[in-house]
Amino acid sequence: MEYGAIDLHTKQSEIRIVTETGAVVVERRIPTRPAALTAVFGGRERMRILLETGTESEWVAAHLESLGHEVVVADPNYAPMYGERTRRVKTDKRDVGALGEANRRGWFRPAHRASRAQRDVRQQLQVRQALVQMRTQAINVIRTQVRRAGLRVPAGQAETLGRRVRALDLPRALAAAVMPLLEALDALAPLIAAADRTIHALAKADPITVRLMTAPGVGPVTALHYRATLDDVSRFRSAGAVTAYLGVVPREASSGEKQRRGGITKAGPPEVRAVLVQACWAIWRMDTGPGQALSAWAHRLAARRGKKVAVVALVRRLARILFAMWRDGRDFEAPRTIRVATAA
Repeated sequence: MEYGAIDLHTKQSEIRIVTETGAVVVERRIPTRPAALTAVFGGRERMRILLETGTESEWVAAHLESLGHEVVVADPNYAPMYGERTRRVKTDKRDVGALGEANRRGWFRPAHRASRAQRDVRQQLQVRQALVQMRTQAINVIRTQVRRAGLRVPAGQAETLGRRVRALDLPRALAAAVMPLLEALDALAPLIAAADRTIHALAKADPITVRLMTAPGVGPVTALHYRATLDDVSRFRSAGAVTAYLGVVPREASSGEKQRRGGITKAGPPEVRAVLVQACWAIWRMDTGPGQALSAWAHRLAARRGKKVAVVALVRRLARILFAMWRDGRDFEAPRTIRVATAA
């Protein structure tokens, strides 16, 4: 049996194929394109091919699988996979050599490959996020320009900023300067509205996200991000594993009797952390309803540790609650959360 390895890059990738004894059969650099991959791997006997997870990994894996091969997308954080790589000397050839040896010897840990459905959801979320970021950037520039003229844009929703700016008595030069941004906001508005409708439809069509949205502060965007990021709840052994995966656990560098903890690790996708933070700020402001117990718990913690620490702790707690809801197939239940929050 042969073993393949690919050190993937956007334009050019390093390829290596070795035998069971480690002899190199193929070693070359090819364009990262389907035709080039077919030229190397097409028509060969079924082999196991190892590549790291990354932006290109999913389509490359799918293409190689269509050629009849077994593909393993590996976790790059698994240190034994690079046991054959010389330290302080890093090249693409050394990397692909280490991957080939790891594949032959089984020194790898497969990374989770998200389902097609959740990859599609992620695409929709990324498009919406890009549109919202463009709107935010335009609004920030408009506000800055108006402030420099000694004026202020009245407070209000992002959707109505254009109308509020046009109602101001702006100097002619300033009005001309911000006009392209106002026109951009006008153009973005229907696109963002359409993206929001798509997101809401996706959330309502998925029973899991519908359940997650029963938690306080969790809307369609947060529920979809959480759902798409975890993809399969059964792959996590505990709520602690989820919070570690999401990067909301403290860094730790402890040795002997000394224990040093810092800020959160921020591992994993940043988008899901961002929406969880937004959800927790919403919970922070709740003084009635199902989120009251969580809010009270966070405020008690803030009195001892500060508001930011309390909100981060609330993010961690919310992530664990959502995991339990998904795992157990149960909607959010305020009385149970009140007992948990009070005991913490």
